[in-house]
Amino acid sequence: MAATTLAEARAAIVAVGRWLDGKGWAPATAGNYSMRLDDGTFAVTVSGRHKGRLTEDDVMRVDAGGRSLDGKKPSAETALHLALYRDFPDAGAVLHSHSPAAVGLSRAFPDAAYKLAGHEMLKALPGIVTHETSVSLPIVDNSQDMAVIDSAMAPRLLVPGAVPAYLIRSHGLYGWGRDMAEAERVIEAVEWMIAAELAEAGFRKGSEA
Repeated sequence: MAATTLAEARAAIVAVGRWLDGKGWAPATAGNYSMRLDDGTFAVTVSGRHKGRLTEDDVMRVDAGGRSLDGKKPSAETALHLALYRDFPDAGAVLHSHSPAAVGLSRAFPDAAYKLAGHEMLKALPGIVTHETSVSLPIVDNSQDMAVIDSAMAPRLLVPGAVPAYLIRSHGLYGWGRDMAEAERVIEAVEWMIAAELAEAGFRKGSEA
């Protein structure tokens, strides 16, 4: 886990918001981002801000219970970020993207997980050294109650071999890492594999016409 000051976190979160917005993975005010700070608190995005237009004033600080430490209102899903920091003490950054492909996959497949297999991009995920493997990307039903999502997802994320990412159905992708760079790599790799699966399905459908 990388130690991070509030100033460093603000700069990193503003930058990642612009990066995700540039990819079309942060529409409107969707998405939220956070980092663990070296004083034991957390930097999170303020509620309702467009992530491609963030300023450092749009990044606030909360304690481990999600209570605001500077009078600003945190993103509604701050509790999901804090649950990941609780369960993964090495996690230093959490990102939540909203790509059309990821949301579409979660709506199209009713199962509780989607298998990603054989992708070279799997090696971008922590602990994976070969494409000759498969991982299960968990999918949990959406809820306005963050405790419901946490209780449904936490046991599945703690099993051996679980990837540091999951989908909320009709909502988007969560991914995390030891620092912001690793969290970005996880999000980009999983989003890319979902897009590749969608492209493959389209080609196969075309070949059958």
